Amino acid sequence: MGNSEWFIAMTSLCWHHAAMMRAVLLPLACLTLLPGCVSTVAKVVTAPVRVASKTVDLATTSQSEADEKRGREMRKREEEIGKLERSYSRHAEKCRRGDVDACDKAEREYEELGKLVDVGNREY
Repeated sequence: MGNSEWFIAMTSLCWHHAAMMRAVLLPLACLTLLPGCVSTVAKVVTAPVRVASKTVDLATTSQSEADEKRGREMRKREEEIGKLERSYSRHAEKCRRGDVDACDKAEREYEELGKLVDVGNREY
């Protein structure tokens, strides 16, 4: 084999070797980028599930807060009824003893109690 044949063979071999290296190294280089792609794809795929989950959490929280608010309103109402009942009892007793002003107060408190205790006025 002469120098020129040897040179041509080596050049051809180098080009072939370079092409093989590119064929191997390019996919390997792409594999280093793949975890980022997989991560992004996973985020995109799971996004609707996360949004739905967050919506359910917000709705649950809202329901919980609404229940707490309703409980506070009921306790406040019951406290008000208790105060009116005690006041009515005192004024009714004074009325039985002949205090006319106490009779007027007892009558007003009785009407107010009727409005608060009336089942038709309750909001559920």
